[in-house]
Amino acid sequence: MSIKQLLLPINSFLLCSTPQAWIDEAVKPENLPNLLRDHANCELKAAQTAMLLLRRYAVDQQSGDALLEWLKPYEDFVYRKIGIGDFSDHINLSKRLISKSEFEHGDELISKMVLLIKEELHHFEQVWEIMQSRGVAYDNLTASRYARGMMKGVRTHEPAKLSDTLICGAYIEARSCERFAKLAPHLDAELETFYTSLLRSEARHFQDYLTLATKVSGTNINERVIFFGEKEAKLIQMPDQEFRFHSGLPQP
Repeated sequence: MSIKQLLLPINSFLLCSTPQAWIDEAVKPENLPNLLRDHANCELKAAQTAMLLLRRYAVDQQSGDALLEWLKPYEDFVYRKIGIGDFSDHINLSKRLISKSEFEHGDELISKMVLLIKEELHHFEQVWEIMQSRGVAYDNLTASRYARGMMKGVRTHEPAKLSDTLICGAYIEARSCERFAKLAPHLDAELETFYTSLLRSEARHFQDYLTLATKVSGTNINERVIFFGEKEAKLIQMPDQEFRFHSGLPQP
């Protein structure tokens, strides 16, 4: 499948394109270090979100503990400054996750989210390798308002809460994919190749989230998809003081 074909459902799903002003800001050489730092952060946060969904809804206590151990070296490095960021000897998830018997969609959530976590952690390592090769330190950044703004619309009762959360995940993954494609042609050869390589998995993540949201809801989710789509488009087109991977319009 060509990149153009891959992006068709993404661009149809999103209610607006990334503004040209954000792209112009993103490709400035002085913004590249923070673009890479925030990209790495986004990959780790995506893995953490998937892990949280598994622990909250799909797996038993022992399986949840195994998931925490899987992510611990990454979180230690990023948040606690423990280690040097060498994950070559890190052991992958070795325990078979046990699904909660009362959750109908547990097995499917486990299979899709475990694959997503593996891919997001691999992407995190790839970004970190690029940062190291370019002398970019892993400094902490403040989080953008984007994901937080999306989650404010999530309902508080189940299964609506889980379905809404999954729809938010679909939009975040779709926007990431769209921005990788928008940025790639403007970057150097290494980053262009890397960002283009991410498109296939990110596009699948968006579809996985949306499929799960439909099944969990048990009803037509079109109204909620539009609700979060409008919220997402507004966040993307609003002015932002700080430049981040999912920030809105840069302040003049």
